[in-house]
Amino acid sequence: MPQTFFDALAVRTWCGLALRALGRAREEIDAINVYPVADGDTGTNLYLTLESAATAVEAVFAGYETGCAEPSPADAVRAMAHGALIGARGNSGTILAQLLRGMAQVLVEAGDGSHIDGPGLRLALRRAADSARQAVAHPVEGTVLTVASAAADAAEGAEGDCGTVARAAYEGARAALAATPGQLAVLERAGVVDAGGRGLVTVLGALVEAFTGEAVREAAPWGAPCREAPSRDTSRTPEADHGGHARVESAEAGPCGAGLRADAAADRGPAFEVIYLLEADDAAVTRLRARLDALGDSLVVVGGDGLWNVHVHVDDAGAAVEAGVEAGRPYRIRITHFGLGDAHTGRERPPRERAQRAVVAVVPGEGLAGLYTEAGATTVLARPGEPPASGELVQAVRRAHAREVVLLPNDAELRHTAAAAAEQARTEGIRVALIPTRSAVQGIAALAVHEPGRRFDEDVVQMTSAAGATRYAEVVVAERQSWTTAGICQAGDVLGLIDGDVAVIGADVTATARTVLDRMLQAGGELVTLVVGDEAPETVATHLEARVRETYLAVDTVVYRGGRQGALLLIGVE
Repeated sequence: MPQTFFDALAVRTWCGLALRALGRAREEIDAINVYPVADGDTGTNLYLTLESAATAVEAVFAGYETGCAEPSPADAVRAMAHGALIGARGNSGTILAQLLRGMAQVLVEAGDGSHIDGPGLRLALRRAADSARQAVAHPVEGTVLTVASAAADAAEGAEGDCGTVARAAYEGARAALAATPGQLAVLERAGVVDAGGRGLVTVLGALVEAFTGEAVREAAPWGAPCREAPSRDTSRTPEADHGGHARVESAEAGPCGAGLRADAAADRGPAFEVIYLLEADDAAVTRLRARLDALGDSLVVVGGDGLWNVHVHVDDAGAAVEAGVEAGRPYRIRITHFGLGDAHTGRERPPRERAQRAVVAVVPGEGLAGLYTEAGATTVLARPGEPPASGELVQAVRRAHAREVVLLPNDAELRHTAAAAAEQARTEGIRVALIPTRSAVQGIAALAVHEPGRRFDEDVVQMTSAAGATRYAEVVVAERQSWTTAGICQAGDVLGLIDGDVAVIGADVTATARTVLDRMLQAGGELVTLVVGDEAPETVATHLEARVRETYLAVDTVVYRGGRQGALLLIGVE
């Protein structure tokens, strides 16, 4: 139903239409993603970012009784912007989040009125374009930033209601998008337009439809690869883009764009993409920007009011995370290795060949993510209370870029999610084996016996056997009073869980951990694995190591630092 004004219902309608439109265009946008490090997932990341925004808006509407009331425009647009911010993926998604935030600021500043009109929408589009440009450390023309600015320029010349202004912005964006190959040589060589800009045109087309009820004409010459390129295998949709500023890891990409670099920063080819949410004040973020800018490139920092989304490409991922720790509290940390070969020659390189076999693992903390990555696994970080969705696991399987993938969920509650992800990946021609690991320590045991040179079935059997032979436990703090298999616990009690069930209730972390370990070793064991969380006592690992050394003479102990992993301590006994 057409919307005359930009009110709460228009926000909801726009989000729904934009999400569906990006779903239809996702593979096309992924396929034209070549700048500056081509990884072919701009469409996917824009879709996931918008999905988070739409989910947040629906949650606001669900808080009101049907037929009695609806949220204010400010409530709806705040939810949209916040959802996009916390769910932003890749460079393109991060920039889209800032575009939505810029629009939200205008509507919120308009007060709690029932709507915003055409002139207000013009102002919102201008604020969006300007704030997105300011969020990028080194703006490049011919990207989504250019398309956003053109949309705002065109809107400023339009007189009328929101539908008229939105259509003018859309047409301005289309024209700017068509011109992007003339602004970036890498796009011209590839015979494509900027992928992030293409996604923004899709989002603006949905805005037109929300206000007018008329679907826009999407036909354009920018969706096809250049003539010299062989046909792409569209069954493989990639993983973590860089916002119209991306890399293609697909082995099927042709010579027209894959691996091409457009500027000095891209030629240097940092090895990692680092993304995290950050709680910090403005002054700390200003210092963070300067530090990250010196560490790498493709820096985008968006947000405000104490919550930020940070995106950067670096060679030293640890330094980028440490910079966030110094600035405030980083969380939802995602580190992706580009894996495109020599990052320092500055020469064009062919697309990465698809590996025969890879391991994808869900891990509960940054420390274990580093451990698994060093062992060759592709990781998905699970935040406490926020388990990954099946779509994230599918993306990780694609990111592994292998014909055969072993999937380690490392959490009993992720079994069905992981199974759904495996099934989806199989429809894309990837052979996936799901090993039902219920803890990260079982995953460590499985990864330790992984042999890529073995037959796939034999490797899966050996990994499954190693995981199954590993008992697991965790030490946590109870959040509330509740009944457990060991009795009633109170909030603040220390709980020791063995194989998923509460076995010990105590008051001291070290004493509880010792009791848990003793009970596990009563059944025998050769190796104890301890994964220590950031909030565990500093001496707990030393105490447990001494306990094993003095009491269980034939048992070895290995200790890892898990970072912010939810549990104070993870214990594995093999």
